[in-house]
Parts: sequence; structure tokens; C-alpha cells
Amino acid sequence: MQQEEIIEGYYGVGAERKKSGMYAKLDFLQSATGLILALFMIAHMFLVSSILISDKVMLAVTKFFEGSLFIKAGEPAIVSAVAAAVIIILVAHAFLALRKFPINYRQYKIFQTHKYLMKHGDTSLWMVQVGTGFAMFFLASVHLFVMLTAPHSIGPHASSYRFVSQHFWLLYIFLLIAVELHGSIGLYRLAIKWGWFKDLGIDQLRKIKWGMSVFFIVLGLLTYGSYVKHGIMQKGEIASMQQAVQADEQLHKD
Repeated sequence: MQQEEIIEGYYGVGAERKKSGMYAKLDFLQSATGLILALFMIAHMFLVSSILISDKVMLAVTKFFEGSLFIKAGEPAIVSAVAAAVIIILVAHAFLALRKFPINYRQYKIFQTHKYLMKHGDTSLWMVQVGTGFAMFFLASVHLFVMLTAPHSIGPHASSYRFVSQHFWLLYIFLLIAVELHGSIGLYRLAIKWGWFKDLGIDQLRKIKWGMSVFFIVLGLLTYGSYVKHGIMQKGEIASMQQAVQADEQLHKD
């Protein structure tokens, strides 16, 4: 290990007694990966909620992202590639965010005392973000792994089958709450940190943040209910994921 790295490792400054720029770079990368994931979350929520319009619209959206404009039947591998990219960004974001998590009881106690004494709403929001981020790392990983390995199983029938018959409803209800809270709080904190929309003021940004949280959670619950309803209704007709995929393929042909 070079002498400069040893000095920085012990004292947090370089050999020239200047603070390393690495901390700022890591902060920027954390913000950038968080922004990408938050925007993806928003787009994803609107896309999956297309089932609220109709089965055919939801399937058309699915096929569009499988490249149906260029490949007639669509190519599910495109979905796998997107899932792989999201997994990489998610892992990178989690790794960068872990730097700021309380890692032992003493740090947690200091934070709790600080929060209690300041009675600062944004500090409490940060703790919510820590908890939801921790939950998401496990919950989202399961969902993304399914999308990575079984991209063909996305559609009104197949997705509904996964919800009900494969019991993913239990995973998705917790994932929905964690993602929507984490994403909306994250966007709010990014706006404060980097000075975006500063003309609106903090109070207005907070209202927008809570508005986003409520909107996307309500939209998510309506979408969740629609998939569960579809899954229950088709339970007597579809007995396997293969049959569900075939039903989606037939719907696409019609």
C-alpha cells in the first residue's frame, strides 16, 4: 500500500493535508445511482399499472419493451438485460449508501439522541429511508432475479398467476410500500442536497414529496388489487405458469 493511501486511511486527509475528493465523488455516485433507480421506479409503476386499463394494454406495454417494434414476437432477453442493469445499479447504490448507515449500537444511539434533541423531520425521514432501503435490498433482489431469469413470464395472465398461485402477493405488498417511500424520500432529499427547485422552498418540496408518496402508494395498491383479482379469477382455468404464458401469447396473437 502506498504511503499516501496509508495516511489517508488513518487521518482522512491526503499527504498534502487536504481532504480527499473521494468522499465527494462517492456522494455524487450515490446520488446519481439513487436518481436513476427513483426514475426507474416511477416509470415501472406507470407501466405495471397499465393493467388497470385492460389486459391488452398491459400486454402491449410488455411487448413494446421486448422490442416488438423491431421483433414481431418480442424478445424477452431485452427484459433480462434491463433487469441485469438495474441489479448492478441497485447493488452499487446499496454499497455506497452503507457508508452512512449506523453500523453498531453506539452509532445508532448517537443518531437517536441527535434526532430526539433536534426534533428535525428530515432526520426522521432519513431513518425511514435507511429502514426501507435495507428492506428493498432483499425484497427487490427476489423480484429482479425473477425478471432476470424468467422474462417471458410477464403479462396479464402470467404476472397475475405469479401474484396469487405462486404467492408473490406477500413479497410485493412489502416491496410496494418500501419502494414508494424510499423513492419519494430519496428524490426529496436529492432536491434539498443539490439545490434543485430551490425556488419552491422546503415546505413546498415536502408537500410534493408526501403527494408523491400518497399517489404512488394508492396507484400501487390499485394495481396490486387488480393483479390479485385477475389471479383469483383465472385460478380455475390456469394451473401452471406455462399455461399462463400461453394464454398471454394467445392474447397477443388475437
